[in-house]
Amino acid sequence: MEFRGMAAVLAAGALAVSARGADVAMIELSGPLLEQPSPFAWLFGNTDPTLLDMVDLLDEVAADKDVDGVVLRVKDAEMGLTQIEELGEAIGRVRESGKKVHLFAENYSGLELLLGTQVDETIIQRGGGVFYQGLRVEEMFLADTLEWAGIKADLIQIGDYKGANEQMTRSSPSPAWQESLDTLLDGLWANITGHFSQGYGLDADQLDHALRTIWFADADEAHDAGVIDAVVDLAALDEHLGEEYGEPVEWDMDFKPDTGSEIDMSNPFAIFQVLMSEPEHEAKHETIAILHIEGVIVDGDSKPETAFSGGQTGSRTIRNAIEDIIDQDLIKGVVVRIDSPGGSAIASEVIWQGLRRLSEHKPVWVSVGSMAASGGYYCAVGGDTIYVNPSSIVGSIGVVGGKMSMGGLYDKLKVNVFTRTRGPMAGMFSSATPWDDAQRQIIRGKMKKTYDLFAGRVSEGRPGIDLSKTAEGRIFTGSMAIDLAMADHIGGLDDALNAMGDELGLDTYDVMDFPGPKSLDQLFEDMFGSLAMAPGTRGMATLAETAKAMLGEDRWPAVRDGIGGLMLLREEPVTLTMPHVLIVR
Repeated sequence: MEFRGMAAVLAAGALAVSARGADVAMIELSGPLLEQPSPFAWLFGNTDPTLLDMVDLLDEVAADKDVDGVVLRVKDAEMGLTQIEELGEAIGRVRESGKKVHLFAENYSGLELLLGTQVDETIIQRGGGVFYQGLRVEEMFLADTLEWAGIKADLIQIGDYKGANEQMTRSSPSPAWQESLDTLLDGLWANITGHFSQGYGLDADQLDHALRTIWFADADEAHDAGVIDAVVDLAALDEHLGEEYGEPVEWDMDFKPDTGSEIDMSNPFAIFQVLMSEPEHEAKHETIAILHIEGVIVDGDSKPETAFSGGQTGSRTIRNAIEDIIDQDLIKGVVVRIDSPGGSAIASEVIWQGLRRLSEHKPVWVSVGSMAASGGYYCAVGGDTIYVNPSSIVGSIGVVGGKMSMGGLYDKLKVNVFTRTRGPMAGMFSSATPWDDAQRQIIRGKMKKTYDLFAGRVSEGRPGIDLSKTAEGRIFTGSMAIDLAMADHIGGLDDALNAMGDELGLDTYDVMDFPGPKSLDQLFEDMFGSLAMAPGTRGMATLAETAKAMLGEDRWPAVRDGIGGLMLLREEPVTLTMPHVLIVR
């Protein structure tokens, strides 16, 4: 974003610079807020800042004695509820330092409104609008679709409240899943309305009136409803703030995340040398490591996002990162940042074992982002202390497994399948036939064994937890998890890092992200490995793009991840997954 002189009209997003007076920092929030840096940031720089980058910027503002206030300029930002809660903690520190925090946006949706509950003043562009319909969850049940296609979802779950198989096996939610989801949504809505009431100073009647107004409101209507403080044209923003501070405003544009590349682009020999080298990832000073577990948990190596799945965390990649952390003496402690719905039962156990091994060498704490569910929570209980955000989703202690029986589809397509087997168990995962009662009992027995191991790990990691109230697939908000002994503290990643630094007696320390950066060879492997398509794969990708266009950006991830879960069952008959059927707005 380029800022020009005082007289410039701001059609290109520029702001005026006034005569010297009140020093007001400008921080822009645009695009996604990443949980971890790109593995290729050392080559090309970070195209998008991380959550921790923005928290650090706000802390810099709080510590800068020359700054009188800060404007958060929201431009097409993409943030989740828990990220807003973590930013809110940092905004609170800015306000506690005696500085004012203003929020400016052309339009306000739920994201801007929730962020607005954390600031001193909400400002909307004159002519803008406010659009917030509340919290809505859509669930897609595909049992009838699969039956129409001739496919039977032969899935079993352990835990009445698990719900992970219901997208494929039912036409509507079971009573247990309905209860579990209602409990979760009640908790999330209580957090949201609590932010609204406290942040905007609205009593129950005023809040009800506001919610009935801002589902579709112009700027003035939203102002009258109490959620917008000022309606200001961007070109007059410095004049408006000048009235607020009682003196002209001088814009401070120095507070920006570091997104630069380490390559000197003016030196071709340096470029070649860096491209051919392995990225260095060694601690130089006393350090706290952040170990990221993000996305579906799978066996083997982590995988980038594809047409039919989001990014995946591989157990082998995490275990290699753990060994790297253990080998570095300057790394004094580890915060495991988890944002995962779970995945492979085996991979979750392997990661849990790795975290326990790591805890023999260094303290291991956990920070939950938006979710640590099922296998994600399995990993979380491998840490000694767990931090959650108020609206983190926690739990789903349960197991689901099975296969898809395609016999009916084969018949419709006139595909004749001849199966030949050798060995007493060779037919267990035939694609053409469902399980018989004896086979289903065998699978249930294996799943029960996995569930008992999962529950045992939870009991071991969370002394005093009552599994009769927390297990069998139940899901909770972070606020509820504290009361149920599923977590220890309310707080974000920055809170966990600061508390660990204090615990370790570190006055200053570096922060390093793991798994570490990838080499150029790995970049090419990620790029061309996904592009080296088998015959017909390009058509599948096109189908995925078509489905995404039909369903919309917000609905497609639920269907995509459901398909991804089915693809995981091709290799893993038993999984620890949180249902991927929720679309929260």
